[in-house]
Amino acid sequence: MKTRILPTALAALLPLSASAGHYSPGVEALRASVVPGPGLYYKGYAVHYSADEHSALPADSKVEVNAIANRLIWVTDHKVLGGDVALETIIPVIRTDLSIAGGAVESDEWGLGDIMLGSVLGWHGERWDTVAGVGVWTRTGQDDEPADPGLGYTETMITLGGNLYLNGARDLAFSALSRYSLADDSDIDDEFLVEWGLSKQLPGGLEAGLAGYDRWQVEGGDREKHGIGVAAAYFWPQLMAGLNIAVYDEYDAEQDFEGYQLRATFTRVF
Repeated sequence: MKTRILPTALAALLPLSASAGHYSPGVEALRASVVPGPGLYYKGYAVHYSADEHSALPADSKVEVNAIANRLIWVTDHKVLGGDVALETIIPVIRTDLSIAGGAVESDEWGLGDIMLGSVLGWHGERWDTVAGVGVWTRTGQDDEPADPGLGYTETMITLGGNLYLNGARDLAFSALSRYSLADDSDIDDEFLVEWGLSKQLPGGLEAGLAGYDRWQVEGGDREKHGIGVAAAYFWPQLMAGLNIAVYDEYDAEQDFEGYQLRATFTRVF
């Protein structure tokens, strides 16, 4: 999801340093730090984000983002350092409607976003799972207008996370998944974020719980964002498919938009 504004277009309206941000916090939640068994997986993320508050922009500034991110994951039979090896790609399609100062600046664009290529290692224990990975967001999407789907730079994203089962039945779990992003542009500050989820698997297969995310600009900036919400997931073994939905309310943001997010994820195992 993109909320970065091009400085060349809005220099007088946006007295901020730019921040990295290809990855949208909140797209993962319950048991997010678990690499599944060997196989081919498709995950389709549908995200709606809306906000009309920004501490550093004029009043009556708002943004709405609707995105579909297509993620293909291949978990191989190979192991490195005892961890399962997975390869992945994310191909997003994004539409952004941006209005600054009640329409003084308007931008409405959609298209193919920046594509990510990455690899992940996953380890498993009796009461825990961990993941570590690295991915590169390539400069694929158009980035001429403020609402264009591309950010205009390449970014390396480092992933580290863990999932802890809080009882012997493994039906109560806490997961935390962190991302550290470094851009190839010295004008873009690094970014660190954490997504978390606390869930209970109920009789019948439904899993539900609390979820949230926290994002901070690293280095000299003070941009940050925090959201909390609820999530639920269900998997149909006969279809080898699952659905995961979440809704978040952002309760605090500095130098960034503050709003709400709706997200639905469809998973298919091949």
